[in-house]
Amino acid sequence: MLKRIGAAVLAAAAVAVMFTGTAQAEYNPKCTSGVTQIGSTSYIKLGSATIASVKQFKGCNKNWAYTYVWDSWLSSHKRDFYVYTGVWTKDGQAARDQVSGSKGQREVWSSGANTLSVCTAAKGSIQSVESGYWENAFTDLRC
Repeated sequence: MLKRIGAAVLAAAAVAVMFTGTAQAEYNPKCTSGVTQIGSTSYIKLGSATIASVKQFKGCNKNWAYTYVWDSWLSSHKRDFYVYTGVWTKDGQAARDQVSGSKGQREVWSSGANTLSVCTAAKGSIQSVESGYWENAFTDLRC
């Protein structure tokens, strides 16, 4: 009996280790042939708490920004926020693809930006309805 319990504990630990790495993006409904992450993941923080991930992708001949609000933050907050995400060019200009999610929406994809030939970064922002604060993060610049 003890050996079975020990084996079950080891199996559960192995599964936990497999799922503790970098979070993977969900399916992009705007680019059904698939996307590939470019650059590193950035994180939106509020004080010392990480509240969301920001990633940049390429696919369907476009660049995409993706922002995802973390479960750990969402579980302790009301859905009184808006998420914005978009692709920005090297010179600091929005690529006209920035998207705002609905109130409380936790996952937002930008519209595709025709920017594969220029240097870009993804930007994610969270705005609190109640307090009005804005928190932002940019991914690294990819050329």
